[in-house]
Order: sequence, then structure tokens, then C-alpha cells
Amino acid sequence: MRKFALIFALFLTVPLWGWEREPLWPKGKMPDTQPGQTAVMTDEAKAPGYNPDNYRMPYLEWYEAPSPALDKDVCMILISGGGYNNTCDYKLIKLWRETFTALGVQCVSLVYRTPRPEGLPIFQTAWEDGQRAVRMVRSEAEKRGFDPEKIGVIGMSAGSHLGLLLAANSETPAYQWVDKVDNYDCHINWAILNAPAYVTTDGEKGTKATREGYGADVALSSVFKFDSHTCPMSLHHGGMDPYSPNGSTQVYRVLRRLGIPAELHLYPNKKHGAYGLDRAIEFMTQMGYLGPVQPEEKLMDRFTSDADRAECIREEIWPEGKMPSAQEHQCHPYIEWHIPAVRKTDAIQIIYSGGGYQGNKPEDFEVTPARRYLNAKGVTVVTMKYRTPRPQGLAKHTTAWQDLQRAIRVVRSEAAARGLNPDKIGIMGSSAGGHLTLMGVTSSRHQSYQPIDKIDKLSCKVQWGIGIYPAYALTDGIDRHNTTGGNDDSARLVPEFSFDLDTAPMLLIHGDADKWAAMNSVKVWEKMRAMGIQCELHTLALRPHCFQRQASPGTGSYTWMDRIGEYLESYF
Repeated sequence: MRKFALIFALFLTVPLWGWEREPLWPKGKMPDTQPGQTAVMTDEAKAPGYNPDNYRMPYLEWYEAPSPALDKDVCMILISGGGYNNTCDYKLIKLWRETFTALGVQCVSLVYRTPRPEGLPIFQTAWEDGQRAVRMVRSEAEKRGFDPEKIGVIGMSAGSHLGLLLAANSETPAYQWVDKVDNYDCHINWAILNAPAYVTTDGEKGTKATREGYGADVALSSVFKFDSHTCPMSLHHGGMDPYSPNGSTQVYRVLRRLGIPAELHLYPNKKHGAYGLDRAIEFMTQMGYLGPVQPEEKLMDRFTSDADRAECIREEIWPEGKMPSAQEHQCHPYIEWHIPAVRKTDAIQIIYSGGGYQGNKPEDFEVTPARRYLNAKGVTVVTMKYRTPRPQGLAKHTTAWQDLQRAIRVVRSEAAARGLNPDKIGIMGSSAGGHLTLMGVTSSRHQSYQPIDKIDKLSCKVQWGIGIYPAYALTDGIDRHNTTGGNDDSARLVPEFSFDLDTAPMLLIHGDADKWAAMNSVKVWEKMRAMGIQCELHTLALRPHCFQRQASPGTGSYTWMDRIGEYLESYF
């Protein structure tokens, strides 16, 4: 009998569908109770014998504690989406639970009331459940062994809308005080928001963004207050999501104005979905939520070998006496072909450095490690030395732009003879080199010099661009770091970017704390999307200009070149 009683007790506390379930509200005290609402994951609702009357109470589902050897003193609240009509993301909840528990994180799932309440905002009862859930989680921190100020949330779609409410509106009470649990604060300490829905005013009533998040009269929904407890966030969105990714860029813009560290990860050609869980973990690592950040390592010390390069060939790009706008104080331009030992693609990547248009070093940390990384992947790399310092009497980028257009044409003219594809050429640069990349990507129809020979009959159009912390891209930072952080709407893209009909897609990576602001990259991404061009973007919390020079293992600043390798796979 004792054995039977123990089994029965375990069944009550560890249901068939989960672990330990805890009701959110005392009996008879749940605010805005509506008879049509339930709190149930859709897999459970589809199970044989399901009775909705047994699922009226929203609850927390506490999962197993992490291994003591891995315990990070942290709790994550997992929030499903489902349009506030159901909670359908049981597969995501399982993935998140398994992933974060293995990292040493205590996980708990919030199952809130759905479908949408009648006569109230679509999110109201879920928001009430969410604030109550955070208070309960905080109240049990000591008992369950985590820091009450290390509580994060991860959500999807409507769950991310709810996560954003919890992250930005904790000082606005969603319901009246019920009991002593409500004496605890309901703020969270960070949020990972996947494809947050209903964020812009053209979809805030619970629809897809009817105008794709665009328009002079389309803005960030006013339901988000961004109060003094607003926490750091990592935002993830597909570029083709009908619940517009412009909602995520708008949230990111507000966080930057408030000086709150944040990351923005935008994925080209992706529809509604959760992407980049590894990026979310890197965000948590960089922010110290998963323990002390490891010592930084120098990038140049990590990529020291040219063993994957078969040959290096230096080449002039201008015929003698034919270089346009030649000025004696500038260095001599050239390109170098870095031929991989084992070629695995017929694509060509051109790489060059930054330096404020005052100098540039193709042998330094902005070029050499990436060149070695790509050679190891079997990619032919061309590095370029362009003319610096800045030309006299001309715009700062003029001679560098001439060199880039000529270099692209020279590479295209020789590609076939080298067994390479003349229509698979990409360009990549950092800082001022990122500005130069934007010139090459957006303005290839704009002639930077008069033709001098038959090579100049070739197009200087590229098929992709990679911009690493591009500088000078906005009007508040034309010749210096961005005076408003690029966050003000008055900071617009500089006029030298033509965004002509040959504009190519891009990968953009930028430090969130860069004085040459991350909004340079974000506003380029927004412009490209408005043109129907799908780009990829990653910003990195707490990271400055030259984020990659030295970085801590496990962070986005350490793995940034993998973003390049992944991005280029579609071109190989």
C-alpha cells in the first residue's frame, strides 16, 4: 500500500505531460476569468480523453533542476506562441528545455490562458498570467536554487509579444493585488524574443502586419512602455515574416536610445519561425548570464597558419600612368590572389580593411584571419590595398572607390582563366572598408572614373557584400562616429549610396556599443528590405568597434566568421 500511495503522489506532481505543475492563481482569485478560456498546450489538448474543464487554470510547469556540476544559478521562463489563440509550440518548449537545462539553467514553462479574451486586448489575460508567473518564479528562487535577479524569458511569436510586455512593462500592473506573491517584483532580467508578433501598429490588433511594418503612419505599438526596469534583449526575426521584422528593428532602436544592451539577429528569406538559438546562447554568455565571461583571445593568435593557401599572387590593378585621381601622398594600390590548397567553390571573395580612409592594412586582423578562414574552406580570396590617406580636394572615399571598382573588374576579367566564376564575386570590408563595401554594393552603376581600357567595359556589379561594422553610413556620422548613435530618425543613410538596380544582398555584423553605430547596419538592412532585397544582420551586445580583434570564447564576437561561412554557403 505504501508503494501504491507513493506512485499515486508522484502521478499528481509529475503529470503524464510534464514535471511539476503549479497553478498561478488562488481558487476564485483569477482576474478576468472567462468561461471559454483554457490553459493547455496543443499536444495535450489533442490527446485522447482531453476535457477542457480540467484546464481552466494557467500554470507553471517546473522541469528538472540542472546538474549541480553545471548549475548557473539562473532560471529561464519558456513561453509558447499561438496567436493568443492557443499555446502550440510544444516542440520548441522541449528544445529550449533540453538546451538550457544542459547548460545549467533551471527551466520553467508558462502555460497561459487562451483563446483571446472577449472585450479586452488580445493579450490581457496572458499578460496577467505572465506577470503573476514572474512573481511566483521570483518568490521560489531560494527554494529552487537560483538567483532571483537572474530570471530570463524566451518566447515565440505571440509568446514573444508577451515576453516583450514582461520585459518593457513591469512597472505597469496588469491586474490588482491578489496575495503576498504579488509583493514580489514582476520585472525580468533579460528576454530572448523570436519573431515577436503584433509589434507594429499595422498589426497590433492581432493580425499580420497589413503593411509589412512600413509607412509614415506605421509605428511601434504604444502598448510597450519601456520603463525603468526594461531589460536587455536578444531579438530574432526572419526577413520574410508577415509579422514584420520591422517590429524587431523598432524595438532595437528604442533599446539603443535608452542605452540598454541588445542584440538584433535578422535572417534572410526566412518566414515566421524561431531561428538562431545558438546566437541567443552567445548573447547570454556575453552578458554574463551563464557565468563569468572567459578571458578574451586575440583573433590574430587564433589564425596563424597559411597551410590552406597554395599560392599568393600580387597584381597591379592600374596600367602605368593611367591611375585616375593620382595623388603623390597616397599609397600604391594592388590586389593579391590567395589560392586555396584545395578549391571547393568557384566563388571569389574580395577582402580589404578599414582605417578611416587614412590607412589600410591587408595583412592585419581585419583581413588576414578571414582570408585564412575562407582559404581553409576552399574559397579563393583576393585581398586589396586601396589608396590612402584621404585624397585632397575629393570626398574621402573617392580614390578607394575607384580602386575597388577597378579591382572587381580585374578579378572578373581573370576569373574564367583561373577556373572561377566571374558572376560569383563578393566584397567584404570593415569600418571605413565597410563604408567602401556599401559603395560597391549599392552604386556599381555609378561610374567612379572614366574608362581607360577594355577591362573597364566589364561590370563592377557584385553578387553579395559583407559589411563588418561599416562606418560613415548615416548623416550623423559622415566623417566621425555617430553623434546620436544613429538612433534618431533624422540620421539617414548618406547620399553617396545610390541603391541602384544592381544593389546586391548583404551580411552585416556590428557591435551594439560601437561609436560608429550599429544603426548604420540596421538602417541599411531596413532600406534593403524596403527594396525587396533580403539581407542578414547580427548586432553584438556590449561590443565596440573592432569587436573581433579580441573576444571571449562562446560569444558572437568569437564565432563571427562562422556567420560569414554560413552566409556564403548559398553562393557556393
